[in-house]
Amino acid sequence: DIHDSRAKAEQEELTIKFKDNKAKAEQGNAKAQFNLGVSYTYGYGVSLDHRQAAKWFQKAAEQGNFNAQYNLGMMYALGQGVIQDDVMAHMYWNVAAVSGHKGAAKNRGIIAKKMTPSQLAEAQKLAREWMRKH
Repeated sequence: DIHDSRAKAEQEELTIKFKDNKAKAEQGNAKAQFNLGVSYTYGYGVSLDHRQAAKWFQKAAEQGNFNAQYNLGMMYALGQGVIQDDVMAHMYWNVAAVSGHKGAAKNRGIIAKKMTPSQLAEAQKLAREWMRKH
């Protein structure tokens, strides 16, 4: 069937892209690390694995990739691949928002409404420390 062969070809292409990104990611390429996180998030060319996605987004985020920072915020907000933590979600969205990510600024505002003043203070402190360190 033509649909089966097309699907198989697409999966093979995703697997090749995954292997290429993995090699580059392991050498420290932030864009490849981000792409690897996406691959693990959606199961593109590899088995779906949110913990691995978080690991690779973390590496890319540490190099300033604001999309990885945004995605980590989402993962912490949802408890996907990491333990659910509003403070960490706010912190990552704050860092991404400072870099210009509009979705992160919006999500930061939404999650802030359900946080206590001490949680907000902790998130802001962590964001300042993150920006100093990275």
